[in-house]
Amino acid sequence: MPALALLRAAFKRPSHHRPDVAPATRLSTTRTPDPAHLAAYNRICGFGTDPGDALPLTYPHVLAFPLAMRLMTARDFPLPLLGLVHTSIEITQHQPLSPTQELHLSVRTTQLAPHRRGTEATLLTEATTPDGELLWQSHSTYLARHKTPTATNHTPAPAPAPGKTWQLPADLGRRYAAISGDRNPIHLHALTARPFGFPRAIAHGMWTAARCLAEQGTPTHARVEFRAPVLLPSTVTYSSAPQSGNNRPTTFELHSAQGRLHLTGATTAPSDALP
Repeated sequence: MPALALLRAAFKRPSHHRPDVAPATRLSTTRTPDPAHLAAYNRICGFGTDPGDALPLTYPHVLAFPLAMRLMTARDFPLPLLGLVHTSIEITQHQPLSPTQELHLSVRTTQLAPHRRGTEATLLTEATTPDGELLWQSHSTYLARHKTPTATNHTPAPAPAPGKTWQLPADLGRRYAAISGDRNPIHLHALTARPFGFPRAIAHGMWTAARCLAEQGTPTHARVEFRAPVLLPSTVTYSSAPQSGNNRPTTFELHSAQGRLHLTGATTAPSDALP
């Protein structure tokens, strides 16, 4: 994309579209996972070095991210690219995905909605076979904040359940950006995050989601809500709990060392979600 077009898309003002009218642009491409890229993704997200015979649940999102970037820098996308905050994602895998499988990927905006802090866009990403059979899909919400939030005092959260503690380094955002292609400045350095209201760089939402899902084995459905940014560097605690009863999901959370809730989610096991 020409630099001028990218700059214009990055700093454009949010438009005041009707909340039920989304841009009609739909972009698509065909990709086959690159083994070296997949291995690097698996390492940084905690899936291990052996890709096995199935893709991580979150990996098609990364494959399709260049399409999402093109969509969000298009003239008809109403929100500025820089500073967009990923607020949630729901992923459903309809069929097993092989690391050597050719995937037809598409991305489009399905909804624009007002939010108490600005405007939220929902992007639908789908992966199909070349002949159109749906394999995988996700719904992601992105928030464009119309005003920089002022600092607030957070009520201390209850102590999180015992879990695994992760030390997140200051350069995590830059390292994940190199693999995912998501170089939003809020993730790269404190100097580039501060203009958007963050005192330091923040971890990518999709890294935190993937890192948590790496602890879940091989789920085929996940819903993740990003509750508060994870500042870098930081110490976080991951905890999970299977829910009682048949076909009940496993829930999980990510907290700061001070108990602040960063992320909540739930996953469904393959036996519960796939035919």
